[in-house]
Amino acid sequence: MFMLRAAMGAAGVAQSAGAYPCQRPPQPQRQFVSEAVDAKIADVKTRIKDQKLAWLFENCYPNTLDTTVKYTPSGKTPDTFVITGDIEAMWLRDSSAQVWPYLALLSSDPKLADMVKGLLLRQFKCIQIDPYANAFNDGPTGSHWETDMTEMKKELHERKWEIDSLCYPVRLSYYYWKATGDTSVFGDDWEKSVELTLKTFKEQQRKEDVGPYSFMRETESQGDTMLNKGYGSPVNPVGMIFSAFRPSDDATMFGFLIPSNMFAVVSMRQLCEIIDKTGKGKRFRSELQSLSDEVDQAIRKYGIVDHPEYGKIYAFEVDGYGGRNLMDDANIPSLISIPYIGYVANDEPVYRNTRRFVWSKSNPYFFKGKAGEGIGGPHVGLDYIWPMSIIMKGLTSDDKDEIRDCLTQLVNTDGNTGFMHETFHKEDDTDFTRKWFAWVNTLFGELIVRVDNEYPALLTESYSKK
Repeated sequence: MFMLRAAMGAAGVAQSAGAYPCQRPPQPQRQFVSEAVDAKIADVKTRIKDQKLAWLFENCYPNTLDTTVKYTPSGKTPDTFVITGDIEAMWLRDSSAQVWPYLALLSSDPKLADMVKGLLLRQFKCIQIDPYANAFNDGPTGSHWETDMTEMKKELHERKWEIDSLCYPVRLSYYYWKATGDTSVFGDDWEKSVELTLKTFKEQQRKEDVGPYSFMRETESQGDTMLNKGYGSPVNPVGMIFSAFRPSDDATMFGFLIPSNMFAVVSMRQLCEIIDKTGKGKRFRSELQSLSDEVDQAIRKYGIVDHPEYGKIYAFEVDGYGGRNLMDDANIPSLISIPYIGYVANDEPVYRNTRRFVWSKSNPYFFKGKAGEGIGGPHVGLDYIWPMSIIMKGLTSDDKDEIRDCLTQLVNTDGNTGFMHETFHKEDDTDFTRKWFAWVNTLFGELIVRVDNEYPALLTESYSKK
């Protein structure tokens, strides 16, 4: 049983010098210990002037390892299960993103590399259980979503079809390979997962019919179910891939979710490179290349719209009939995260226009108040800002003033807990959701490491206002 480690205050946690007690669990109680990560924390902290910023980094950067990792070493086939935090299930998206900031340290920590390898091997098996599922149990235990009107299995926690669920393991495996040179992960289970990924993407182009997937749930939340008997809003089969749900786990309004289709293009090209360099999975090479090109062309033709104020921007969702949804949602992939997922550089003109749009009142899910400003989404509701959006703004920026502003907001909107959260209210950061959300904690750590590497002078400044 995983225990909530993000305890408030000093009781039951390791202590550090100064006014801010360390919120990490004592070392014997940590789920996974990495010498490289601990050394990185100690090193970066020596260059951080602001005491609260240093405290947040120390608490947040290792939070995935401290509290969410179940790792079983087993020779060539390690096994790793990573929960999100306060939900004891493993999302393909979240688990990949949670360990992502540690990849740069894999070459200096074989145990850490083995843990990530174990996660990849587990993910490949999960995809074989059901490529349409977004979240899995640690075994055939069932979940409280068993009554959903879809093809549930005991191994599934939830079965919401989201394109990014199949992209994140590709991204993680590609950069794991780049970091370690280890090609052993590209075995039979990887090939089967690639085959299913390709099959699912093509099914959800919906060229001949709506495909085999449908989903309905008895719920009071419109975003938790799909209309038209579970098949969602109609789309014109123009070449993009239909996504029933967003990375927030909310239903799409128009099924061609542009950031996720961009992620699919990047993922399929990464798979092609893996195939070219390793010789594994050659039978998928031509189909992956053809599909990535087709989706990319459709994004360029249907996913770019003329905005009356910002010029050409990327839409958030389209349907191929002319319908489009102009907004952004904080969950990644998002429009603001396009350079982060590798689709275009952050100086690409359409992205620059889009970035200005999503960080403005023209985006219906941009909120600004006394506590801060940022992008939210319908998952939590109006006026709640996701720190993830502020972090992503910093991660995709080359502007020191903009990064400085992001750091100031993040340091001062933790609700005095020492951790990031899912959301906080725009007027009061002590009104927040999810005090144990490992993805956003680790993502914050990634931002601080990036600042240390590229803009170290920013760490010598003061940010805390309270």
